[in-house]
Amino acid sequence: MTTIRTDSSSAAKTGTGSRGSASGPWAAPLPITAVVLTVGLLALIIAGVLTGVGQSGAISDPGALTRWGLPAARYIHHIAMATAIGAAILAAVAVPFRSGPRNRQDRSSGEEHPLYCRTLQIAMAASVVWTVAAIAVLVLTFSSLAGLPVSADPSFSEGFFDYALNIPTGQAWLAVVLIAAVCATLLAAVRHPAGIGFIGILGLCAIVPMAMVGHSASGDDHMAAVNSLGLHLLGVVIWVGGLIVLALLSPEIARTARTLTARDQGGPEILGTLLRRYSVLAGLALVTVAASGLINADLRIGSPGDLFGTDYGLMLVAKTAGTLTLAAIGFAHRSWLIPRMTASSSLSTTRVLWQLILVEVAIMTTVIGISAVLGRTPPPVPEHHSSDANAARMLTGYDLPPEPGLAHFFTLWRFDWLWVAVVLFLGLWYLRAVIQVRRRGISWPIMRAVSWIFGLGVLFWITSGGPAVYGMVTFSGHMIQHMTLTMVAPIFLVLGSPVTLAMRSLPVRSDGTRGAREWILWLVHSTWSKIVTHPIVAAANFAGSILLFYYTPVFGWALEYHLGHIFMTVHFLLTGYIFALVLIGRDPLPNRPPHFLRVIILLATMVFHAFFAVALMSAEQLIQPDWFGNMGHGWFPAIDDQHTGGELMWGLGEIPAVLLGVIVCIQWATDDKREMKRLDREADRTGDAELEAYNQMFEQMAERGKPPR
Repeated sequence: MTTIRTDSSSAAKTGTGSRGSASGPWAAPLPITAVVLTVGLLALIIAGVLTGVGQSGAISDPGALTRWGLPAARYIHHIAMATAIGAAILAAVAVPFRSGPRNRQDRSSGEEHPLYCRTLQIAMAASVVWTVAAIAVLVLTFSSLAGLPVSADPSFSEGFFDYALNIPTGQAWLAVVLIAAVCATLLAAVRHPAGIGFIGILGLCAIVPMAMVGHSASGDDHMAAVNSLGLHLLGVVIWVGGLIVLALLSPEIARTARTLTARDQGGPEILGTLLRRYSVLAGLALVTVAASGLINADLRIGSPGDLFGTDYGLMLVAKTAGTLTLAAIGFAHRSWLIPRMTASSSLSTTRVLWQLILVEVAIMTTVIGISAVLGRTPPPVPEHHSSDANAARMLTGYDLPPEPGLAHFFTLWRFDWLWVAVVLFLGLWYLRAVIQVRRRGISWPIMRAVSWIFGLGVLFWITSGGPAVYGMVTFSGHMIQHMTLTMVAPIFLVLGSPVTLAMRSLPVRSDGTRGAREWILWLVHSTWSKIVTHPIVAAANFAGSILLFYYTPVFGWALEYHLGHIFMTVHFLLTGYIFALVLIGRDPLPNRPPHFLRVIILLATMVFHAFFAVALMSAEQLIQPDWFGNMGHGWFPAIDDQHTGGELMWGLGEIPAVLLGVIVCIQWATDDKREMKRLDREADRTGDAELEAYNQMFEQMAERGKPPR
């Protein structure tokens, strides 16, 4: 087991000292890192002065504490949130859990790796700061909106609690406070990488309420703005948080590397390995931040003149310049510095690396400081509906589309940027993985790739095409979206066998960390996977969730709220995918039912779909009348449209079910033929010993005069 010593005598014996030598690493001192993290506050003050955010209001003034404290609290909140989540993610996927020889990394015995301990300490400290800053933002936001100075006055307290419990903005920030507090509590108790990974995912959930109450909470394209802002925050948290954690870890990385170098265990390689893993996350985050930032800018900026003619536009230009600078530095890391982080790394290379990291952190904090002021600056494009908005716009946030026709379902588009990002990521990953396995000489059927890409194309059409447009205003359009999402797209995605491809293309880690391949294997063999992929559970979830969705308030929640709509899409896609995976999938499963049982399950779900469709077709009571009955389109009666939706459910449900049945039967015949060939080969190899033994048993029974049983 490797023991890490950090005292001065140990450093003297290795000849490295506190700042390294020609063969030792150089680390960024913590005081310098702390100073760099405060650079954003200076940028915040300058931006606040230039834009007038810190000036008192003409009608009501909440006081200087709120005017300056709110952007400062938002800045600290964003930095602490990114650091806490970034540390949790790095601990779960990049930092070794245990110390010791590599062949013992996967064992539960052994001490925790010093880097892992330090990363969790950073995560815990940052989560506490995050919680306190979120509370400050919640209080100061109310003070700003109400125009009341922060005080212990009972009227302020009464108004604050009403704001936090009943007003959407207050509810959103209260949710952030609760998420931060839960993360801080769990980080103090959980040590295993799997648990830390789930804490990181929980922390990322705080992005949802933040996206709901930003500049994107209202506006001309609500869904696009909220989704693009959510993606923007996701990229920023992973990118900024990971880099800050690396800077804070630098002294521990240096000490660990010196000790491992003294023991001839390739110490400097630990820095290169950690940077390479972070570089992958940072590259994805950079693309996400840049693309989502362009989308949000297009929604908030009315014309090119607004970029330099308004305070909002000028700060947006400054953010863009900072992001481009960070991209250039990141490119230098990936193309020049990281490949040189090997056992032969020189002190000058390592010193340049940490200096660039500190510069990156300084630029990032500056951009976040500007963003904190940007969130308090009104954009050029108005964020609220006009007073003469029609019923459809008040309900959905969009004007009515043309009267539905077959052509409109393929020509009308309203891009849902969340699902556009998902489709692009999955498509590019799959093609890259296919290229990788083919370069290794591993064959991969081309039709699997075609099926996967076609399934993603269907998913893109469902979420951004005609079904998404008409699914918000008519029940029949919603049913087209629902049934295509749960019955058509999953068939082609399952036939692409993505898990099998991932197992063949993703690298295997041997240092005790969990990469993408290890997490996928853990998920496939987990108890949760065994439960949800059980044939009966998969069928019950696939069929029963329809009843729960349409005959409970969940349907109304999915129509009215953006988060509910995302939940609906994810739920129907996952239930359909798991159901198709159980029936026709080739990916590994804990429970693989026999073919005859698959046919029975399929027939049962077909019957259920038919009965439910008939119930919709004959119903005289309108589902969600407050929504579909008040849309005001005048194309057809809402109840007739509901009957049409039942017919579409029957047709769009039964046709894919028949296709599933055909595939099941083909696989049944193919598997039987493969089994017969295997038995023939076994018989040829053993001389049909099993059959001979069986015949001898009957001969012996006949000789004894006993009839066979």
